[in-house]
Amino acid sequence: MERSPHFERALLLHEQGRSELAEKELRQHLASSPQDGIAHALLGITLLSQERRDEAEAAAKEAIGNAPDAAFTHYAMSRVLADRHRYAEAHSAIEQALQLEPTDADYHAMKSVILLNQRQWQSALDAAEAGLQFSPEHVECNNYRAMALVKLGRKSEAGQTIDSTLARSPEDSFSHANQGWTLLEGGRRQEAMMHFKESLRLDPTNDWARAGLVEALKAGNPVYAVMLRYFLWMAKLSDGARWGILIGGYFGNRLLAGVARSQPEWAPWILPVRILYITFALLTWLAAPLFNLMLFLHPLGKHALDQDQKSQARLVGSCIGLALVSLGLWLAQSREGPFLGSALVFGLLALPCSAIHTCSEGWPRSAMRSIALILGALGIGSLVIIIGLAPAKGSEREDLGMGLLGLFLLGSFLSQWAAIFLQSQQPRR
Repeated sequence: MERSPHFERALLLHEQGRSELAEKELRQHLASSPQDGIAHALLGITLLSQERRDEAEAAAKEAIGNAPDAAFTHYAMSRVLADRHRYAEAHSAIEQALQLEPTDADYHAMKSVILLNQRQWQSALDAAEAGLQFSPEHVECNNYRAMALVKLGRKSEAGQTIDSTLARSPEDSFSHANQGWTLLEGGRRQEAMMHFKESLRLDPTNDWARAGLVEALKAGNPVYAVMLRYFLWMAKLSDGARWGILIGGYFGNRLLAGVARSQPEWAPWILPVRILYITFALLTWLAAPLFNLMLFLHPLGKHALDQDQKSQARLVGSCIGLALVSLGLWLAQSREGPFLGSALVFGLLALPCSAIHTCSEGWPRSAMRSIALILGALGIGSLVIIIGLAPAKGSEREDLGMGLLGLFLLGSFLSQWAAIFLQSQQPRR
C-alpha cells in the first residue's frame, strides 16, 4: 500500500518520541486511508505512549480488523495489553505476530518482556535468545536476555551481555539502567550509580534508572545494603516460594517461643534468635520508607525520590515522629502514665502506612489505604478514650478503649499479611 507523506512524517515523529505530533499526522493520513491497518497499529502505540489506554486498545483492534494478516497489528495489540497488565492476552497476541513473522527480533523481545513480567525467567531467556538468532546485536533482546540471566543467578553472563551491548550502543539509556541494576545485584554500588546517572542523562524520564539510583544511594548505608540484597533475592523467587519463606519464618518464631516456654533453660539462647528475627521482619517493612525519609530530608537526595516515595516518607515519618514524642513523654513521666500505649499505637501504625505506596495504583492501593485508615481510627480512638477521657478503672469506657486497642493490635498483625498479598497484585488498567 502506498502511504501518504503524513504517514512518513508520523513514523519519523514517533521514532523521535513526539507522540502528540505523530498522532496528528496519523489521523490526517487515516482520514484519507481509513482501512490502513498498519497506520491504526502505529496510532495505537502512539496513544499508548500518552497513557490513553482505552483509545490505544480500540486503535489496535481496528488495526487487526483491517489487517489481520499483518504481524505488526498483533504486535501493537500485544504492547497495549501488556501495558494494561493483561499478560496472558498479550502473550497470545505476540504469538500470533510471531506465527506471521517468526524472524522479527522486535517480536521476540516483546515476548521476552511479557514473560519477565510473569516471572517466567527461563522462558523469557529463551525468547530473547530466539530473537538474537535473527539479529545478534538487537538491543532489546540483549537487555532482556541479561535481565533474565540475573534472575536466574547467572550474573557474570548478564554482565558480559550488557557490556557488549553498551559497546555497540553507548547512548542507549535502557542499557545503562540495566547495567546499573546488574551491578547493584553484584554489590558494586558505586559503578551502578555511574550507569544510573548516565542513563538519566540520556533520558531524564527513565523511571527504572531513577529507582535504581535511589536504591544505590540508600545502599550506601550498610544496614540497608543487607536489606537490599534480601529484597533483590526475594524478587527472583516465585510467589509460592516467597509465601513459603514468610510463613515459615512466622511459624518458626512461634515454635521457638513454645520451646522457650517448655524448656526455660534454653530461653537465654532462644531469645537473641527471636529478637534478631523480629528486628529483621520489621526492617523488611520499614527499611525502605525510613531510608526514603532520610533521603527526603536531605537537600539533594529528596530530588531523587518520586512522588510515591515522598508520600510514603511523609506518612511513615509522621507515625515514627509521634511514636518518639509519646515515648519521650512517657520517659519524662518517670516511665509511668499512658503514653507508652500511644508510642505503641503510632509505631505500629507505621507498618500499614509504609505499605500503601508499595501497592500498585488501583484497587490494591485503595484497599491498603482503607486498611491503614481503619487501623488509624481504631488506634487513635482507643487513645482518645484511654488518655483523653481518662476513664475510671473497670468502667465501661475503659473497657471500650481497651477493646479498640485490642482490635487495633490484632488488625496491625493481620494487615501485614494483607499487605503481602496486595503488593503481589497488578490490577488491569
